[in-house]
Amino acid sequence: MYSSYQLLLAIGMVVTGSINTLSVKWADNLEAEGSDGKSRHFNHPFFQSLTMFFGEFLCLLFFKLAYRYHIKKQYPIEDSPIVKGNQQFNPFLFFIPAMFDMIATTLMYIGLTMTFASSFQMLRGAVIIFTAIFSKIFVHRQVSVRHWLGIFTIIIGLATVGVSDFLSSGTDSKSTNEIVIGDSLILFAQIITAAQMVYEEKYVVSNDIPPLQAVGWEGVFGFLMMSLLLIPFYYINVGPPLSDNSRGVIEDFPEAITQIMNNKWILIALIGNIISIAYFNFSGISVAKEISATTRMVLDSVRTFFIWTFSLAVGWQTFNPLQPVGFLLLLIGMCIYNNLLRAVPRRLRTVVHYPTDEPIIGGEP
Repeated sequence: MYSSYQLLLAIGMVVTGSINTLSVKWADNLEAEGSDGKSRHFNHPFFQSLTMFFGEFLCLLFFKLAYRYHIKKQYPIEDSPIVKGNQQFNPFLFFIPAMFDMIATTLMYIGLTMTFASSFQMLRGAVIIFTAIFSKIFVHRQVSVRHWLGIFTIIIGLATVGVSDFLSSGTDSKSTNEIVIGDSLILFAQIITAAQMVYEEKYVVSNDIPPLQAVGWEGVFGFLMMSLLLIPFYYINVGPPLSDNSRGVIEDFPEAITQIMNNKWILIALIGNIISIAYFNFSGISVAKEISATTRMVLDSVRTFFIWTFSLAVGWQTFNPLQPVGFLLLLIGMCIYNNLLRAVPRRLRTVVHYPTDEPIIGGEP
């Protein structure tokens, strides 16, 4: 039986994870006057990445408050699932994964402006493929026949989702080129995310650092680096579809602020992104730590279903029968990879001895 705390984590992960993707897509779809007085969509993926890292940074503030509260009240640190863990570590341990996270998140947010929210979520399943490859190369982990079967099924699922997007390009407002570029950026981002996961598994997880603190430090480094990058991005000109601001630059921070001031719903969407990403990252790591990494994967698949159905309900995309087929193949592939399908023949379920209790697969960037 799961404890109340574990159930809260699981439900919170599904709800806030869904809100996170949907709030970003909602902001992308909203329009407001820019610096030139013309109304345009809120196409600011780098600014949205900045808000995401701010949400992660809030996790560190909450951790510090919770830790001080436990010390003040003289509560045992070891009994608290929020603050228990190792405090003797170098914060710069999180600099590299934060950079991976920054690059991957920004690429995915750019891709999300060009494709559908449901496809965005489904295509992220490709992270399993690259994580398995990197784990074999850098962590020297054995990949069994079962794992390869799962990866092969996931590839078929990804191809099905891609074809469904291609076919939907004629019936939705997005062009074929936009969807192809958007899907490609999201897939490429999974390579970066996989590198982040393998790095964290090799250098971070073994330190038993509290989840809130881990997410928070990545938020600190990500926020600082993205803030610095926004300065040169303000002066570098690029063409559409990578830029849709009045100056045609990579990121126009002042115009983002102007559009937020001209449309309060954009601010609400961004606040939803900040709050949801803070809790989702914490709950995702906590679910893997308190329950299991496979449970985290299943819950992540559940939120994919919610995002897809919501997108259909509000008219963000039209129904394509290939997409649920692709989603089902992705889910089956993930289940095979994580050994959740007990019907798989015994000879395919070769026991693999991992360096950690469970591989960190299928998580969030």
